[in-house]
Amino acid sequence: MTQVPKKTIFETIVENMRARDLAILSEYACSNSDAIRRKPEEVGLRPAFFRDTDRIIHSTAYVRYADKTQVFSLFRNDHITHRFLHVQFVAKIGRVVGRALRLNEDLIEAIALGHDLGHSPFGHDGERVLDRICQEEKIGFFAHNAQSVRFLSEIEKMDNPLNLTLQVLDGILCHNGEIFDRRYEPSSKKGWEDFDREYRQCFTVAEWSKKIFPMTLEGCVTRVVDIIAYIGRDIEDAITVNLIQRNDLPKDVVKVLGKTNDAIINTLVTDLIEHSYEKPYLELSSPVFCALQELRRFNYSNIYFNPRIKTESGKIEHIFRALFQGYVDDIQKEKKSSPVVRYFAHYAKIDSLRKTDPRRVVIDFIAGMTDDYLIDQYMERFTPCSYGYSLEG
Repeated sequence: MTQVPKKTIFETIVENMRARDLAILSEYACSNSDAIRRKPEEVGLRPAFFRDTDRIIHSTAYVRYADKTQVFSLFRNDHITHRFLHVQFVAKIGRVVGRALRLNEDLIEAIALGHDLGHSPFGHDGERVLDRICQEEKIGFFAHNAQSVRFLSEIEKMDNPLNLTLQVLDGILCHNGEIFDRRYEPSSKKGWEDFDREYRQCFTVAEWSKKIFPMTLEGCVTRVVDIIAYIGRDIEDAITVNLIQRNDLPKDVVKVLGKTNDAIINTLVTDLIEHSYEKPYLELSSPVFCALQELRRFNYSNIYFNPRIKTESGKIEHIFRALFQGYVDDIQKEKKSSPVVRYFAHYAKIDSLRKTDPRRVVIDFIAGMTDDYLIDQYMERFTPCSYGYSLEG
């Protein structure tokens, strides 16, 4: 009689995780067994989307979050939010919503932690400058969500691609938290061909990145939670730097949402869960959505475009433009001492990137910089350096 080999501990664990998905996840959730990769991989001890999270947080692009602006640039204040903290807020709040709605928390976390990797130095101000440069140079457009995908799928570890799942890359591409609606329903019938088309159009069609929707309900969660994570926190930061006072908040908004970040998050999350539970879409109630719209308008007028924190915008744009022209010139002259020339050399080794326009390579290079590195590069290139006490003999 032939003996059936005993299952290994790891095989048992994998089976238990599959059973857990079946028992816990909603019928509208995306299970780990639904994960799609360009290059199939063996099922391992880590579920598919958990593995994607690991790959994202170990990327060099993720490390650079630490010194990238969220909203407030040029403040020497350790108590205001940087991009690194924002993505953690999105991940944490997203997991709360996902758990309540019985969605895949690992997928939500992977999208959340990767969604802003493409943000340039100096936040949305830098993003707008890079987009203007791209249009002036006639090389397309720049949008941070598409740039996040570009880093993760084409540039990061060029010789050993991350091979992230379609669901994670799609959620990142479609996360745009600057555009929001009362109701979100996933665009579920997507494959790699659909994703690739939407991805390319973000670089070739104006505002396209604001017109696409995630393929999973988890992607929709991240898109909504992005707003929830920044709307109240930006208010707290604005109060910290004395840009606004708490009493400035619209009174009708305060009555609905509250006047502190924790109250605003609690109201929005509770309302979202209550109106989305056991449904194939996400929805906010009408009163809460209207209050959120009014609060968003308040933030744009009083925080994001407040002239008191835009006095240095011209200088910042000058730095972007000067470095862009300087780096393009370095590539054309094959200046080997230039960091962008070394960066450009990597493109020549990858078939999919070999024919990249040098100007787009420079955009990639600048977009990946931290705020401090951008300024350091400008200072090194355009300001005189001391010779010290004397020349060496």
